[in-house]
Amino acid sequence: MKFSEFNFHADLAKGVKIAGFKEPSPIQKEAIPIIASGSDMVGQAHTGTGKTAAFGLPVMDKLARGEITRALVITPTRELATQVADELYHLGRFAGIRTLTVYGGVGYGRQIALIHKGVQIVVATPGRLKDLYKKGKIDVLNPEVVILDEADEMLDMGFLDDIKEIFEYIPQNRQTLLFSATMPEPIKELANDILYQPKFLSVVGDEETTNNIIEQRYYMIHENQRDEALVRLLETEETDKCIVFCRMKREVDRIVEHLQALGFNAAGLHGDLDQIEREKIIKTYRRGTTKIMVATDVAARGLDVKDVTHVFNFHIPFDPQSYVHRIGRTGRAGRRGQAITLVSTAEFRELQRIQKEVGAHMQLATLKSEEQIDEKGKEYIAEYIRDLAINKNASAMLEYLSQMDQRLLLEKLISYMLFAEEHHISKQIGFDEDAVEAMMQEFINEKKATRNHTRRKKRD
Repeated sequence: MKFSEFNFHADLAKGVKIAGFKEPSPIQKEAIPIIASGSDMVGQAHTGTGKTAAFGLPVMDKLARGEITRALVITPTRELATQVADELYHLGRFAGIRTLTVYGGVGYGRQIALIHKGVQIVVATPGRLKDLYKKGKIDVLNPEVVILDEADEMLDMGFLDDIKEIFEYIPQNRQTLLFSATMPEPIKELANDILYQPKFLSVVGDEETTNNIIEQRYYMIHENQRDEALVRLLETEETDKCIVFCRMKREVDRIVEHLQALGFNAAGLHGDLDQIEREKIIKTYRRGTTKIMVATDVAARGLDVKDVTHVFNFHIPFDPQSYVHRIGRTGRAGRRGQAITLVSTAEFRELQRIQKEVGAHMQLATLKSEEQIDEKGKEYIAEYIRDLAINKNASAMLEYLSQMDQRLLLEKLISYMLFAEEHHISKQIGFDEDAVEAMMQEFINEKKATRNHTRRKKRD
């Protein structure tokens, strides 16, 4: 199927063509006709599958044809709001469709003024939108179509009550669209409350979605080997941009400092950063100036970067849905991705639970020790030497060694570094397949013993 078969308004079709859209993704192919028909819809799809165009194009087609005058998109974060607004602007600019982002942290004035002037698409975060509605500042915003994007993210961030309150201000005679990567019970209940006889659409399980385009691996390690394992993986994996997920802010800061000291191009993202710092860090990451983003779950929400090749879970996440959200940061827009999780023996049962609940197929892998330093390792050491700061005692040491042949001195110093690196790469990190197999069998035996004990108690 081609995009031309949707018969969009000519000015909108021009924007689609210039954007390079040729064949619709599965979510676009299924959702666009439903939305064009005017039905309410619940769409289950992961980020990176083309959701913005899936809802944006049919809505903008209605705007371009004069069938509606206003549309509202609600997103969980400022970053996602900006991304959605940018994509809608570029697709709809030849049709004269104006978009506006509404979020906190900036003044009300311009946002209110543009809404009153009649901007056609408002992309807003829940907090600022609720605030404007409650204060009676945007009574003129009566959208005929409302899109709730990344609904499960809003649930995780505690916005569900805000969403319910916002819908009290919006006219009932509207078309409502809800998109979510997962469908926990509170999201199903929300859909029942705010949608009218919706059509249900899911592309989860399709070849474009997370489980099939993301290779998922885990490494069993000793607790005190996490830093070593992460560094070894960063040295050996063919990464472009990657995200390292941590549980706590202080862990983010510590890992960033550790990686930077080793010469890695890393930056941290967590809740203690102000908005200006956050935007600066995300901008350098998108541009590729920063290659490694170390982040907490909350800080990474709304971070949509298409060319993330790897996601590393420094610790296994607290719950299965967090695992889904984390690994969904890679494998976007049809590209393949790698999701790698470090698991200690104490976390083994939690790993089993996550695999069972989210249906993830996580392959056991081992960090094999190398025989010798390869070309990539030599390049890394050479780069490290070039960038190394000069110690204040270096000149004094040279005086002690002034009688030694300079080339011999250099060879000895480089040998010292190579010996250290060879010791590092030859060291076994974590458990091999046999050890993990024995651990898994012990886990199965424990479960059997527990079940048998429960049955005996019931009989008694």
